[in-house]
Amino acid sequence: MRDAQKTDIKSLSLEQLQKEMTDMGEKPFRAKQIYRWMHVRLARSFDEMTDLSRELREKCKAAYSYTCLEQIRMQESKLDGTRKYLFRLCDGNLVESVWMKYRHGNSVCISSQVGCRMGCRFCASTLDGLERNLTPSEMLDQVYAIQLSTGERVSNVVVMGTGEPLDNYDNLLIFLRMLTDGNGLNISQRNVTVSTCGLVPKMRELAEQHLQITLALSLHATTDEKRRELMPIAKQYSIRELMEACRYYFEQTGRRITFEYSLVGGVNDTNRDAEELSALAGPLGCHVNLIPVNPIKERDYVQSEGARIRAFQNKLEKNKINGTIRREMGRDIDGACGQLRRRILESSKAPDALQDIGGSSAW
Repeated sequence: MRDAQKTDIKSLSLEQLQKEMTDMGEKPFRAKQIYRWMHVRLARSFDEMTDLSRELREKCKAAYSYTCLEQIRMQESKLDGTRKYLFRLCDGNLVESVWMKYRHGNSVCISSQVGCRMGCRFCASTLDGLERNLTPSEMLDQVYAIQLSTGERVSNVVVMGTGEPLDNYDNLLIFLRMLTDGNGLNISQRNVTVSTCGLVPKMRELAEQHLQITLALSLHATTDEKRRELMPIAKQYSIRELMEACRYYFEQTGRRITFEYSLVGGVNDTNRDAEELSALAGPLGCHVNLIPVNPIKERDYVQSEGARIRAFQNKLEKNKINGTIRREMGRDIDGACGQLRRRILESSKAPDALQDIGGSSAW
């Protein structure tokens, strides 16, 4: 378990680390060596930092905690090669991440919280509520651990796994700056997507950072009444407020919003829904991702039929809205957010049962 009295070194910016080294009586260039070991070479411990003296490594061990996620499970899809990872954090909590291979590069979808408190009705991540926020280093290390596991460069990162990223706003901002830092993994901001269920004040705060990331709004309904049935957050912020926040984000960043729209059979997949979605997306020039909902056993929602999904997309296109049907990846390996973690927790109810989950081979 992380020592609360120790500084989380992997969450420090290079400038902060330089000050730490100076305060420790070391030369400032040591900070860049350590930073490179952590964020470029992806060292899993201070002991791997062989160009540091043993004395400095011991001083670092005494002063800092070193985040290094433990891989508990890796499941690889026989359908498309997607990999679902389950990692254990230093306090025993579990988080999921997904690696997806595309022609344009490798994408990693990471979690931003342990659990979630947003309560979206079709999502497994929220069924047990929120346990805690992830630190910047815990978000970063999901990317690092997967890159080490696959031996391949990650070119795109999506913060769309378990948790509401904007509910962990301060840590998310540090993570984004470190992930895209030229001294680290140096992933382009334009290759980073952050999803939100619609925390309007935080959407506006994020806009004022003038980052070049893509913001994806989980919309999922076109009226306040229907959205409140699917997403409790809609009781706090109306669709009108959401659209104003989206417009503000575009004005501040020049980056168009993406609408995420999970199609639930008989709930939000009618021609009228498509017309109303077009009316919302059109003025903002939004791209729409249509997502065939991943059924979970705790809810009675079903996926829209294939013909209905295609008809919905065609209606958007007739209205000059760019809409794509998200390719379903990892369906055979609990691909949806929260499914693998929840299944493991359900099979490990006893407090000590997680101690028996060890190993990192594919299931």
